[in-house]
Formats: sequence, structure tokens, C-alpha cells
Amino acid sequence: MTEETEGVYVMRVASMLSGMHPQTLRKYERAGLVTPSRSNMLRMYSDEDIARLKMIKHLVDEFGLNVAGVELALKMRASVLNMRRELALAGLSGELEARLKGLLGEMLEMLGIE
Repeated sequence: MTEETEGVYVMRVASMLSGMHPQTLRKYERAGLVTPSRSNMLRMYSDEDIARLKMIKHLVDEFGLNVAGVELALKMRASVLNMRRELALAGLSGELEARLKGLLGEMLEMLGIE
């Protein structure tokens, strides 16, 4: 998605789209879980930011994670996705590749944020 077509939302709209209170968005920004861009004094949330906020909401609501737990889960997700990319580049084939892909998929499923 290019910058021209990417959605950019002010905090009030981001709050509605993510289902979170604006103060919660500020809290997650202070914790470094989301980094909206700034236009003058306004926080501007991209579509990617909204998707990340929805993942965070899912982790908090479904798993009862606190900010530290969310941070860990998001780092684990990034690591698993990176492993998945590396596996694709490795050019493995057959049963080993299928097994590794299955295990990585299970890890993402456990996190509930694929």
C-alpha cells in the first residue's frame, strides 16, 4: 500500500476503529506498542496502526495480558513471522518443510494474532 492510498486517521477515528478509548491509545503509545505519526500536534494513525491496535485489543481482551505481556506476544509474533520468511528463503522441501511450517503456524495460533 502506498502512502497516497494508505488511510490516515486522527485519534478520535482510530479510537472508534480500534474499539479503544483515546486514553488507552495514548497509554499504548507511551509503552511503545504503537507509534502514530504526527501532523502538527495531532496523532495520525495508519491502517497498519489500526490493525496493530486490534491485535493488542485481542490480546488484552481474550488472554488478559497486560502491557508487558502484549509486548512479549508481539515480539514473539514478529519472530515467528521472520522464521517463516527465512524458511521460505531456505528452499527446504518435503516433510521437514511441512513440519516446520506447521509448527510455526501452531505458534501463531497459540498467540491468536496471525
